[in-house]
Amino acid sequence: MNLASRQAEAERQSPELAKVIVESADIVKQVSGELRTMSYLLHPPLLDEMGLACALDWYIVGFGERSGIQVNLQISGELGRLPGDLETAIFRVVQECLTNIHRHSGSPTATVRLRRDSDGIRLEIEDEGKGIPAERLSQCVSSGTLGLGLRGMRARIRDFGGEMEIVSPEKGTCIKVTVPIAESA
Repeated sequence: MNLASRQAEAERQSPELAKVIVESADIVKQVSGELRTMSYLLHPPLLDEMGLACALDWYIVGFGERSGIQVNLQISGELGRLPGDLETAIFRVVQECLTNIHRHSGSPTATVRLRRDSDGIRLEIEDEGKGIPAERLSQCVSSGTLGLGLRGMRARIRDFGGEMEIVSPEKGTCIKVTVPIAESA
């Protein structure tokens, strides 16, 4: 609104200044739209309204369209609703894993497996890409110098008393997450 009010004034005084104000207003609109989209992707309302399974399905369809990676979502058994903060954490882990697959693996496909059993939640995200070299994976695990995204995922999972394991043979990578949860939750 401030830029719009200054634009009329600037048009009378300096067409060059008016042009800069119009360009600035366009940049503000673009940034605002991108922030809205980012906020929506980080925590879509669908997650709260319909639950983790629906939100993951929605996200994975969009991710596949944007990335060209074919993602197979397998949710076995009755997942039911989980505590909201746990649903958000799992959603964000899946997002981060798929982003890493897109950026680093070169895999045309990925599989996301999610199930709930008597011990808790089990999540696996697997690709068929180039994998993580054994020396790099060993160094990451032994020294704890995981990348920022992996560190964030591990911290999210540990907040719930869970564990995260990275398995990367010569081809492909699988992130395995387990989170204990009471059967009644």
